[in-house]
Amino acid sequence: MTDHRELARTLFNSVWDLLDRTDRTPADDDRMIHMAHASRYHWGEVGTAQNLIRGEWQCARVYAVLGRPEPALWHGRRALALCQEHGVTDFDLAFAHEAIARAHAIAGRTDQARESLDRAAVVPIADPEDRDQLKQDLASVLT
Repeated sequence: MTDHRELARTLFNSVWDLLDRTDRTPADDDRMIHMAHASRYHWGEVGTAQNLIRGEWQCARVYAVLGRPEPALWHGRRALALCQEHGVTDFDLAFAHEAIARAHAIAGRTDQARESLDRAAVVPIADPEDRDQLKQDLASVLT
């Protein structure tokens, strides 16, 4: 069990390292996709609902960054479905809507992106830092 948890955490953080790079190669992009999925798999073995949701969200973000709307939308919708299934609200629910908005935006579906942005924006978020992060991310969706 510890191995799954450690692998999930390490892979999740390594994906962020690659997402932040501006000099990624096609091989890095492939690696990033595989690591995001591997992290989500390991969270599926030992994680909480929150880990699963964030794993799906990260897969959605990876695909959005790579300009691949269909898998980005699929994973965004999975994150939202998991939020609904587990009664998760707050930060994770808002970011599930953000993932869906971002997928629609990169597909050129501006109206649908705006609808999801509106859904994300009205989710109550308790932590002020999380609210600020959401606001910043939402502002970047249609830019």
